[in-house]
Amino acid sequence: MSDTVPRPEPFDPRTDPAVLEDLRARLRATRWPDAPEDAGWSLGTDLDYLRELVAYWADGFDWPAQEAALARLPRFRVPLGGLGIHFVHARAAAPAGGALPLILSHGWPDSFWRYAKVVPLLTDPGAHGADPADAFDVVVPDLPGFGFSDRPTGPPLDSVAVAGLWAELMGVLGYERFGAAGGDLGSHVSRYLGLDHPDRTVAVHRTDAGLPVHTGDPAELAPEERAWMADAMTWGAAEGAYAAMQRTKPQTAAFGLNDSPAGLAAWIVEKLRSWSDCGGDVERSFTKDEILTNITLYWLTGTIGSSMRMYRANAAIAPAQLARRVEVPSGFSLFAGDVVRPPRAWLERTTNAVYVAEPPRGGHFAPFEEPELYAQELREFFRPYRAKAAG
Repeated sequence: MSDTVPRPEPFDPRTDPAVLEDLRARLRATRWPDAPEDAGWSLGTDLDYLRELVAYWADGFDWPAQEAALARLPRFRVPLGGLGIHFVHARAAAPAGGALPLILSHGWPDSFWRYAKVVPLLTDPGAHGADPADAFDVVVPDLPGFGFSDRPTGPPLDSVAVAGLWAELMGVLGYERFGAAGGDLGSHVSRYLGLDHPDRTVAVHRTDAGLPVHTGDPAELAPEERAWMADAMTWGAAEGAYAAMQRTKPQTAAFGLNDSPAGLAAWIVEKLRSWSDCGGDVERSFTKDEILTNITLYWLTGTIGSSMRMYRANAAIAPAQLARRVEVPSGFSLFAGDVVRPPRAWLERTTNAVYVAEPPRGGHFAPFEEPELYAQELREFFRPYRAKAAG
């Protein structure tokens, strides 16, 4: 490891118009599949909806405007572990030495996009009707192989390795102690920050506990834990085909998804609909512009394949790692519309769970679906740990 401290550099990408013209040409040339009459979303992405979305993507969606909006976030890249890591670094609006450093980790199928709405609510709570003393210095990295972070050219990195990179990133930014929060893959990364860097991670907040893994005697589990595991198996049988593909043969799917923007949109929008609190209408949770901003980030960066490979890496994590208990203070906000919501007994079995809340709205993408509620949850949970971070 070099003695030279990596230096973050400002990052403000602008897409070549020729790249956008190629995208539009591909969209207009989509070779559409057939679908049974009235299939709707029952077999996967609805054909009629995707036709509508693709038509708007080709002829109505204004990517340069969305790119400019994302550029209002202070964004950087820094070399870490042989990879260029892209991240948002937004400091508290009125720092007085009390802002808590907080690293937010996203999941799949998204990127730093997941937290785009919530960053100003966290850095400047006073401007949004909350206590200014609850301000955070916010860091939102793109996971390796996602968004504008480099794609690993060798074996994909698992959540344990990414947690190590994030600890290094926070050190580069001058944060000795910090809070960690995340959902989906980011929940795993945040968990390993608490497990492997407990001297630096003052507390961990998560919106899920992942899918259950228990290698002991099922009789040890409470009835609600056994019921949750059964529910998770049922969910996996009905909804888990994507994960089986991504943790076993991700490269096979990557050929089609990286070549066809309509195919990419189908793969992603079905998850936005299934996992959000939208009641079956994806545009109750996301506008078309918001959906397409997320998908266009995948298209322009060519990262659908590399993002899926992280599932393969995580599937190889040793069971002993999965069985470790998080001892740093842990909080959970289990949003009403999320999938596979764990019982409190499981959270207390696997973590030092000091905070469990159940916000009434929001799903798997809660920071984007319900940014005000999500920000409120983070302020509430981390409030007791601010002095610990400063000490």
